[in-house]
Amino acid sequence: MQTIEHTPGFIHGGPFANIAHGCNSLMATRMAMTYGDYCITEAGFGADLGAEKFFDIKCRRAGLQPSLSVLVATAQALKMHGGVDEKEIKKPNVEGVRQGFANMDKHIHNLRSFGQSIVVSINRFPTDTDEELELIRAHCEELGVGCAINTAFADGGKGAEDFARLVVDTIEKQPSGQLRFAYELTDDVPTKIEKVAKNIYGADHIELQRSPEAAQAHQGAWS
Repeated sequence: MQTIEHTPGFIHGGPFANIAHGCNSLMATRMAMTYGDYCITEAGFGADLGAEKFFDIKCRRAGLQPSLSVLVATAQALKMHGGVDEKEIKKPNVEGVRQGFANMDKHIHNLRSFGQSIVVSINRFPTDTDEELELIRAHCEELGVGCAINTAFADGGKGAEDFARLVVDTIEKQPSGQLRFAYELTDDVPTKIEKVAKNIYGADHIELQRSPEAAQAHQGAWS
């Protein structure tokens, strides 16, 4: 396909992350890597679901080595994660943004656990205030994570130029190291579940119960 700004895009979809791996197909990714200098792929549903499956399943299976991970943040989402009612997130609320940093920090921690260099795209919307966005920028700086304002929502490709330059500069100066995985393929299923639950979701422990129905249908199955 071609965008309205005459740039190419490959559309070859895959299942959503809540029911499968949440990534586009290997065919689409390999085609994009062949025809472009940079290949950007979306791993949806956050760094605790889509990204984990992107690394542990897709990248491992295909031997892909991502140079950089982009984390998208908005002031509205941070306010919602900070406890602000969804109906109120368009209103200025610096403290709500601050409270939402715990969520963004966990995503950054997750991505770093895979050995990834990270940049944050601060997607700006018309209701965002300069004070809110400056707070996000300063927080990213404290974490040693590059960030830039992205106004593609309103301005199209031109509004994403600063962020695009940040992506290219980071890849050239500080690309990701060797990709690390949350679990090993040789781990049994309960061990894989435990590692993902603890390392990605922050669980203290897991409890598994063997389902009589599942055990009868599939010997040794877990539910």
